[in-house]
Amino acid sequence: MSVERWSITQVTALAPDASSLKGAHGVSTAARWQQAGVLGEALWGLCRGSGKQPYQVCVDLSGPAAKCSCPSRKFPCKHALGLMLLWASGATMDETVPPAFVTEWLAARTARSAAPKQAGPVDPAAAQKRVQQRADRVAAGMAELRRWLDDQVQQGLAGAQQQGHQPYDTMAARLVDAQAPTVASAVRRLGGVAGIGPFWADRLLGGLALIRLLVAGHERLDTLPAALAATVRSRIGFPVAQEDVLATPPVRDRWQVLGQVDSDEGAITTRRSWLLGATTGRFALVLSFAAPGQTLVADLLPGTEFDAALCFYPGAAPLRALVQERFGAPRPLTAPAPAAGLRTALAGWASTVAAEPWRTDAPMLLAGVVPSADGFLTDAAGESLPLAPGHREPWWLLAAAGGAPATVAGEWTPAGLRPLAAWADGRHVPAAPPVPAGTASREPELPADLLAAALVGTARRPWTADTVHLGDRTLTTPPTLLEAAATALTYRRAGITTATGHAPVAAAPAETDQPVPAAAGARLLRLLSDGGAPGGAQQAQELLAQWLAAAAARGGHVPPESLPALLDAGRRNAVIRPALGRVAGHRGSWLAAMRPDWRWLRDEAPGTGAPTDPEVWETGTVGERLAYLTRLRGSDPAAALALLGGTWQTEAPEDRARFVAALDTGLSTADDAFLEQALDDRRKEVREAALDLLQRLPGSALGRRMAERAHRAVRLTDRLEVTPPAELTPELRRDGVAAQPARGTGVQAWLLEEVIAGTPLASWTTAFHRDPAAIVELARGHDWETPLLHGWGKAAIAQADSAWAAALVLNDAGDGAGKLREAVRWDLHLLLPPGDLARIAADFLRREDHHAHRLLAVHPGAWPDELAVAVLETIAHRARTDRHSWQLAELCRASALAMPPRYAVHVAALAEQLDQQPGDQSRVRPVAELARTLDFRYEMELELR
Repeated sequence: MSVERWSITQVTALAPDASSLKGAHGVSTAARWQQAGVLGEALWGLCRGSGKQPYQVCVDLSGPAAKCSCPSRKFPCKHALGLMLLWASGATMDETVPPAFVTEWLAARTARSAAPKQAGPVDPAAAQKRVQQRADRVAAGMAELRRWLDDQVQQGLAGAQQQGHQPYDTMAARLVDAQAPTVASAVRRLGGVAGIGPFWADRLLGGLALIRLLVAGHERLDTLPAALAATVRSRIGFPVAQEDVLATPPVRDRWQVLGQVDSDEGAITTRRSWLLGATTGRFALVLSFAAPGQTLVADLLPGTEFDAALCFYPGAAPLRALVQERFGAPRPLTAPAPAAGLRTALAGWASTVAAEPWRTDAPMLLAGVVPSADGFLTDAAGESLPLAPGHREPWWLLAAAGGAPATVAGEWTPAGLRPLAAWADGRHVPAAPPVPAGTASREPELPADLLAAALVGTARRPWTADTVHLGDRTLTTPPTLLEAAATALTYRRAGITTATGHAPVAAAPAETDQPVPAAAGARLLRLLSDGGAPGGAQQAQELLAQWLAAAAARGGHVPPESLPALLDAGRRNAVIRPALGRVAGHRGSWLAAMRPDWRWLRDEAPGTGAPTDPEVWETGTVGERLAYLTRLRGSDPAAALALLGGTWQTEAPEDRARFVAALDTGLSTADDAFLEQALDDRRKEVREAALDLLQRLPGSALGRRMAERAHRAVRLTDRLEVTPPAELTPELRRDGVAAQPARGTGVQAWLLEEVIAGTPLASWTTAFHRDPAAIVELARGHDWETPLLHGWGKAAIAQADSAWAAALVLNDAGDGAGKLREAVRWDLHLLLPPGDLARIAADFLRREDHHAHRLLAVHPGAWPDELAVAVLETIAHRARTDRHSWQLAELCRASALAMPPRYAVHVAALAEQLDQQPGDQSRVRPVAELARTLDFRYEMELELR
């Protein structure tokens, strides 16, 4: 094969929107393609669709360009994206002769690119007349703009705070009428600055000054150098035909796509793609536009390079370019070059601003920089550049590089560097989107005396100075205030220097474990992205939990770039924290230590210390100490107990409950005295953890006390005789008896229930010489039946006794149905052997019992075959007969995360059968979505094996 496979990330970057990407993942499995092949730099395939005929899909990777027989108007459509995802995932592609539709499309593309463009007839005289008419309109508009600018500083900018944006909108509208749209946009943007935000007057005066400089350039247009004149014309809004640009001498190079920035300007969406020539070292900016409702052309992939010829628009600092011709498909970019040091990069910025003062951004590729703790990038020499507001906490870069020097691409602006991407260890990592920066610190750019005169107005405070002071330097300026401000602003921006005193963060410790497989890591990144997983957001979270559990069982650490999103997910969802702590690696712990709301990981992760090193107990983090204590309990429980007892009085209250819970490993009667002591702890969480262990510890003193109370209250003669406790004593409260009764329960009944709940169940079978089912039968119809059943039920839950759980569930399902409260009944179901629970659920499904869905929800782990088959049969039946499609959708959602993934092929076959039959398509969609989710889980399991 002549073209190198792309990564999943590169294909994902082509998606026009999240819904297209989600649909593409749904058709990216081999089962959805009748055929899929490759021909040189083209992919082709036949994708199974809803009709009888498959969709014909072609992709030219050298464009990239795509064609599909589906009716979608998006480019590329989900089928083309799905074919590229299939190829990028490493699937075997057919390399034999493709069908005719492939060769015909490729031949047509070749013919179109080779055919000369036919120019229409042109009337030179009429064209010249139109050019002159526009020039006259622009000249009149620029003259009016000059008068308006002079009026602003003559009257004073202080009034702009009250006037708002209206004067700027009015002037902008006049400039649009004068056919000067670009300068009109600049004036309109200043209306959003007037009176708004910190140092608004400084920003407003700077903007007005640069527009005044543009007016001066237009007045001298005939005498300016050709390149500068072209810049002035473009800043005013004179168009340059693409044909004229493409007719200029091209620059051929290996163009590296450093990054992209999309901006929504209301009426149009603009994408800026920054390129760098590997040989020439020349930057290029390729712009693409889309009207509302349309998608941007995604033919430049960040993190790739391609051989091409570019033609540049004329200008004093030519950056904008058009791609004239490509020579081959893009390839992954592992190390962009040439990267520059901070001083060299700033020198390039200074040259750009000197040539084109109106520029507010320019590209940089920085070599070997590390973030500091205060929002700077610092190189090995200790020199630094600030990051722009919204980017000053670059968690994405810290995670990807781990504090090691990295190559960073970005846009330099007067506010700092806006990062685009970084390359660390040969990996391309896109920058995270900016976060709201609030009132970010900003310094004025213009001298105070200039600003004071502009605020008051030159009518009251004439500007006569020909010099201004910039720091410790005096700058000679033109005589008018706006021209002086333009000179001072340009000088300041071009003269920016590196800062010092911003120490880089310390590097993360090296990983000692292997990473998870590359395919599994890519799937994790999909799970963490919007639209990267089937189903909604809730299902994506459940799939993430399954992925983390499987990865933790396998071992290894996650891709570093996934850590910020994972730590945020763990912050919101405590259920995934234990598994996440085992796969976050040392870099995860290092990263979490820098941010307070991520420090929960230090309580979960083993950390960097060896879990068998005794010094960890004295010096380690909470997570390291917990891991050491747990391991020691596994090998020497007595030594672990002595170790914890020795430091118990000095432990932090919030850590004690975690250490008590660790005694579950190797739990024995030797722990009884220590746990009894913990029952008197001042912290509720510690008492509850000790109580939980004591209730499950056979032979505990607590169990003996509760058994003595219970058997005084409940005796067996010829029938059960019950004498409940009269009052809640301090001793009962200490032993875990709750003071607050359940709703509708009397105090004595509640005390009886709580005492029985804390009693070892074995004491009942010993005292009554009966099995659990017979003892439960004794309570049927008794005056105290409800507290007896609930007490035994809660004891079965606490002691995880499946025999008692089965007896209570069967009793509640018979004549005693409805006696148990919902919470107790469903917790008892969790104790049933999976096979028994599956048989009950399957029976409920076949009888269409309304409890069936709840039973499916509480079934732990993957369903056994009997239950999976019953559910599949029910789905097929409901899809064909139910009047309410929501019931079918609910059943499919419940099945998506618990049905064994190997049933994906059966569900997909059912979805295809339903699709071929006439009827409501709303019944097909949930079944097809279930098939996609099972496919996703099946592939997820394979990747982690």
